[in-house]
Amino acid sequence: MQKGRFRAMRVAIYARVSTEDKGQDPENQVLQLRGWCERMGFQVVREYVEHENGGKGAEYRKQLAAMFAGAARREFDLLLVWSLDRFSREGMAATIGHLQRLNGHGVRFHSFTEEHLSTENELVRNILLATLASLAKLERDKISQRTKAGLERARARGKVLGRPKFSDGDRAKLRKALDTGESWHAVSQKTRIPYATVKKHARAMGYEPRQPLNKGKEAAAQKPKTNFSGLPTLQEVLARRQAGQHDDPKSC
Repeated sequence: MQKGRFRAMRVAIYARVSTEDKGQDPENQVLQLRGWCERMGFQVVREYVEHENGGKGAEYRKQLAAMFAGAARREFDLLLVWSLDRFSREGMAATIGHLQRLNGHGVRFHSFTEEHLSTENELVRNILLATLASLAKLERDKISQRTKAGLERARARGKVLGRPKFSDGDRAKLRKALDTGESWHAVSQKTRIPYATVKKHARAMGYEPRQPLNKGKEAAAQKPKTNFSGLPTLQEVLARRQAGQHDDPKSC
């Protein structure tokens, strides 16, 4: 290798202790992770230390979010953690999502206490991510099966699931309110029936929304037209003469 072409692996350390882990100090993790980097000849360029529950996502873990931002900027080549559960305890699906996100940024992953959970080698990385993705799918399938089983058990007990149906009593109450001529918004507020439901069933029963009156235009239409002086217009004078009325010549 030519002189000057070698660059030491840039490493970011992520250490975490839960708020529930009383008495634990993340420095215990950091010291050993630094030592590993020194033995490997790697350069520690970033350290992210978190005091938060690992079951929370990046939106609740500021240091995890900062680490992903640094990975996107290619500030380091390898993320080093004490163990996978120190990195994330959000479940298999979310964890594999984090690893794939790092991989998308070109950042490798290494677990200090779990050598098999490392992605420095491309072949191992592909196998590991594929295996974890399969496990995540199995986990999602199990959750789906448990959810369906719970719904079936609830139905067997006679529990009505989903949104309650619009009963005949609700329809009668709505019809009575609509017959007052109030707007659909007012009916919705008065009956405590959602506006979308009022609109749907009102149309089904043949009601149309009340059109608001434009009082300004209505008043203008009823107001007789005059010129700026307040005198009758020429059209009004001619109309009166044709009707046999005699106007004062001075007013013309």
